[in-house]
Formats: sequence, C-alpha cells, structure tokens
Amino acid sequence: MKTELQIAADKLIREMFKVQPGETVLLTGDEESDTAVLKAVSDSAKEVGALPMIMTIPTPRGVGKAADPDLPIEPMTAAFSVCDVWIEFNHQWLLYSTPFERAAAVNKKLRYMCLVDFTEELLIRTVGHVETEKLQVFMRKVTEMTKNAKVMRVTTPAGCDVSFEIEPTHYVACDCGDASFPAMHMMTGQINVVPRFGTVNGTIVFDGSVTPPFGTTPDVPIKLTVKDGVIQSVEGGRDAAIYDKWLRDFDDPGMLKMAHIAYGFNPGAKLTGNIVEDERVWGATEWGIGYVSEIDAPPCGQDAKSHSDGICLNSSVWLDGVQIMDEGKVIDPVLVELMP
Repeated sequence: MKTELQIAADKLIREMFKVQPGETVLLTGDEESDTAVLKAVSDSAKEVGALPMIMTIPTPRGVGKAADPDLPIEPMTAAFSVCDVWIEFNHQWLLYSTPFERAAAVNKKLRYMCLVDFTEELLIRTVGHVETEKLQVFMRKVTEMTKNAKVMRVTTPAGCDVSFEIEPTHYVACDCGDASFPAMHMMTGQINVVPRFGTVNGTIVFDGSVTPPFGTTPDVPIKLTVKDGVIQSVEGGRDAAIYDKWLRDFDDPGMLKMAHIAYGFNPGAKLTGNIVEDERVWGATEWGIGYVSEIDAPPCGQDAKSHSDGICLNSSVWLDGVQIMDEGKVIDPVLVELMP
C-alpha cells in the first residue's frame, strides 16, 4: 500500500498537473528542501511514464532576483526553458529570479508551480487531503465575482482598511488545483489579484507572517500606510523597524510599491511561518510588495529588486460595496452554497 505522502504526490502529478507519458518534469530544491518530498514526486512522475529530473543547488542568500548572485543562471535558464513541468520545492524561491523570468518569456508550454519549503506533512495536508474538485467550483465563482468588480475593499480586526481599483487587463490567478495548462501556478487555495497600479489607498496591517525578511509573525502587527500604491510609513514594534529598513535598504522605489493581494482558501492550510501555506489560510488575505511580472500585469509588470509578502488574518471583503466575507467567514449566499 502507498503511504500518505506518495498518495499526495500522485495527486499532485496526476490530478493537478495531469502529467502525460513522455513529458519532462523538473523538480528543483536547495540544501534546505525536503528530499523525501522531491523523491516522492519524482517517483509519481516516473510511474505515469514521464521523465523526471531533480535539480538541487546550494541555498541562495536571497529570493527572486536577490538570489541571482548565487545561481548558475545560464544552465538553470536552459533547463527551465525546455521542460514541460517545473515544480519548485526550494527554501529560497526562484520565482521572479532571472532564470525564471527568462524561461517564462520563451517556454510557452511550461506548467510551473511554486511549492516553497514543502514538507511531507504539508504536502499531505494541503494537497492530499483537499477535495480539489469542490474547491475549484467555489474558487472559480469567487474569481468571477472579483474580476467583474471595479473596486475591492478589505478590513481586518487588526486595523486593516484598504481599497483599490481592479484592473481588467491584469491577470486574476485562480490557483484552485488545476495546473494542467501552461501558466505560472501556485499552491492550491489562492486567488491572486494585481490591482490597478497607483490606486491602493489606506492601511494594511500584517498580523500574520511576513516573508522575507522574517518568515514568522512579527512581534507587534506591522502597519503600512499606503497612498496611491506606495508605502508612506511602516509602524509597529521592533520588527516593523527592521522591515522598514529592509525595504529601504534596496534603494529601489519599486520595493515600496504594493504589488498584489490574494485571498486564502485552502481548507488544510494553517499559519506556520511558511509563507506559501500562510497565504492560503482560509479567510486571510495576503499583500505582496515589490516585483510584479509582465505575465501578471501586462505589458511591463512592475520592476523591483525583490518581493515580500505579508498576511492579514480574518479578512472582511467588499466587492463594489457588497460584502462577501466577514472576518474570515464567507457570507455571500451563493458562495456559501458552493463551499467545499
């Protein structure tokens, strides 16, 4: 009998990616990746007749483009540019790095997914135990409602109160467990929205994890005051001061710009300090700061030297003035009927 880990790996390869015989499946990791997860997913790919390859590197000192100085850029770019599937299990993610960016521009068949810091337990809980088909129906309806709205507002009990305009030309990514088509996919349970640049206004409060630079929940919630999409001030405790310095030390105006917001909708996710899981805690919203790819916001994206994500727990959400969530609970009647 297969272990729960292997069953979850099979679900990732067969149900979510729908990997076919003969396809090339590239799995990447670094020195801090869970080797048991890499092997289980490789075995699942081999079992369906695909051609898996595991690529591991020394752990970079940064993420995204900040990882570039520690990467063998040309060989990585070459591999990413020709494979059918790339699943990233790195600790320091390669998403938005130069090899990623170059490969995304030329490899039109690539099905990519970012599963940063995935452990055996995490794969089982957030992939193996999730009713993917039911979740897909629910999340696609939330995505439809969001795309059809003009203005979105989010509040939280911690003091978040922010609103922005939705840009129809920007990509609204519904990561509901369907990675069967060429695209940049993320872990199941997130709907990502890139606002119209320059329209984010209000207060954003991170009372969940912030990564980088921490990977943990701050000592005191971090309060961002945002005007026209740009961070004006960062307030809170000791960690807020560290975060403010970290953002400004890039000496890059792009690192003070709001990038995206995402709903969290994975029934198995919990706040652990792993940002990929934390972003999917049910009822949370997540804000990204800094870099946005041209895929998400055509034609140019938003340039920045790196990217950071912070979690706002127990979110209330309004679309064009109509409330669909209240402190993390879905209250829209149509959505309530569709919940997994």
